[in-house]
Amino acid sequence: MSFNRNFNVSHDAVVVKPERGTMHQSFSPRSHGSKGYSLPQDSEENRGSVGQSAGQSSTSVVDQVRSPADDAGVTSSSTICPAPVCRQFWKAGNYNDELSSKSQQPNGKNYLHVHPMFLHSNATSHKWAFGAVAELLDNAVDEIQNGATFVIVDKTTNPRDGTTALLIQDDGGGMDPQAMRHCMGFGFSDKKSDSAIGRYGNGFKTSTMRLGADVIVFSRHSKNQTLTQSIGLLSYTYLTRTGHDRIVVPILDYEFKASAGEFKTLQDREHFISSLSILLEWSPFSTEAELLQQFDDVGPHGTKVIIYNMWLNSDAKLELDFDSVAEDILIEGSIKKSGSKIVNDHIASRFSYSLRVYLSILYLRIPETFKIILRGKVVEHHNVADDLMHPQYILYKPQAARSEEAVVVTTIGFLKEAPKVNLHGFCVYHKNRLIMPFWQVISYSSSPGRGVVGVLEANFVEPTHNKQDFEKTVLLQKLENRLKEMTVEYWSCHCVLIGYQVNKKPRLQIPKNVQPAGRQALSPPPGFQAVFPQGNSTSLPRFSAKPVLLEKRKEHPDSVASAASKRKVGNDGFTVPGQNRVEQFIHGSASQSQDIETVKLIEKNKKLRAKCLDHKVRSQNLEVKAMNLRSELENVKSEYERLMVELQALDLVKGEHRRNVNT
Repeated sequence: MSFNRNFNVSHDAVVVKPERGTMHQSFSPRSHGSKGYSLPQDSEENRGSVGQSAGQSSTSVVDQVRSPADDAGVTSSSTICPAPVCRQFWKAGNYNDELSSKSQQPNGKNYLHVHPMFLHSNATSHKWAFGAVAELLDNAVDEIQNGATFVIVDKTTNPRDGTTALLIQDDGGGMDPQAMRHCMGFGFSDKKSDSAIGRYGNGFKTSTMRLGADVIVFSRHSKNQTLTQSIGLLSYTYLTRTGHDRIVVPILDYEFKASAGEFKTLQDREHFISSLSILLEWSPFSTEAELLQQFDDVGPHGTKVIIYNMWLNSDAKLELDFDSVAEDILIEGSIKKSGSKIVNDHIASRFSYSLRVYLSILYLRIPETFKIILRGKVVEHHNVADDLMHPQYILYKPQAARSEEAVVVTTIGFLKEAPKVNLHGFCVYHKNRLIMPFWQVISYSSSPGRGVVGVLEANFVEPTHNKQDFEKTVLLQKLENRLKEMTVEYWSCHCVLIGYQVNKKPRLQIPKNVQPAGRQALSPPPGFQAVFPQGNSTSLPRFSAKPVLLEKRKEHPDSVASAASKRKVGNDGFTVPGQNRVEQFIHGSASQSQDIETVKLIEKNKKLRAKCLDHKVRSQNLEVKAMNLRSELENVKSEYERLMVELQALDLVKGEHRRNVNT
């Protein structure tokens, strides 16, 4: 059988609910040899012919595909034709199951089925490949409360054909059989904690299917002295090549029996053989022993995700570039360098194509006990707020949000590289997770706002399903407007500190065409009657000009400046001599007094913001300490459970030894 690389994965939440049955065979984690199971023989109803696809692409097409016995009556049993296979994600949504008969449940009842096309259309919510990777890391970070200390993101190899695959592995609590089915199904979420990033129970499906056509999951879970391990396969390739009209997910479940010292299956033989046959044909592993070997480095609890048959870009190259940088993963073809080197090398420019840079700012806070390991090297956590000079801390509480989460402290300042860089925007986090990196709330067509960057955690607005944007609500609009105001206010007060000048409204000046007497005749502006007759201005007669209606000025807040703004005119209609010097003096005094008052307000504002920041930092430190304590507590519990299992095993051995001695 030729192993195909073009797959699109799908699964059905209602099909993967195998009933627990009698355990017919035991499996030891230390000996992964073949158990000698005979797979079901192909029958006419379980066999379908697959012809060569027109315009065959880089992927090979299997000549024949076996469809094992129905898993609880879910799979289709009919003559089928393969769906068109395309290695590019954005063109892989075509699916044709018209030639496959629509299977029905044997009892005739109606069931809600999820079509395999939904797997692809659901994954299109991720426009950006790194957003899909971040979704999978969120699951590992949520496991910190269950004792997780690391998550690994690395390149691995598909043993069937040697192609590149993506590995994501953590040492969290893992998933029991029920949690595995919730993970592979739709709409299930066990994350009830307010601090949990996940919410909708859809991120695993959208993210894995966005990165590759197929994914296999290995998870081991320990709780209440019960140790289980499960294997699940979500394969778009399997579903498209066999023409299924619904999502089918094969899952294997095992439980460790201390009395026997080995793992035993939890499913009845029919369900087990059906799922195993699909896994052995469509996963990267061709024997059960190879499947079980994947648990060797998982430990007593944890989860390993392998995404294979990864998507290609329009240039027939892998979307994710594993080769250009040994300790990083890049997005192929996304490196666009323009401008100066300092701009190209800045984090605000590199996060869009470098996974290491993106992961360094993905979380606002990370416990010291937890590590993100990318390509064998720990990702150094980076706080964008540390890159700012002349920082200010601004408290914002939207009136429409009536909760403590609505209180936001925004850190705003100039990048240390300003004014040499034209980078700007706000890094907006939600529950510790970066949602919008360097969000540009203002269109910077001129210098105001250049180099101004802010960092804030906005828990009162809800992110979209792909966690790359926020829901367009009134609260988000108010937040955007406030961030615009912050940018303008900060720029106006601090731009002089980095060499910029404040743009002030120009004063009214004499037109350039007005020259001293005897040099040039005065001509009236367009639309106005002539005030001065043509000729020498030295012989100007006295006259009465018609009044012109002027636009009303805005009242100046300063009474002195307001009084000075009133022009003093003599009987002949001309300004009193020396009036310009008087006005300049009055305006200068008013401006100076206003600047002093502004400085006082800024200093007072700094003190208040410093207090707010101090309280915020204390709160964050307490949260980190609490998280570390919970993590230590979970580690102690896990160690206790492990010791109890060993103790029970020793008791059994001692009992057996006593019986042997007595006999």
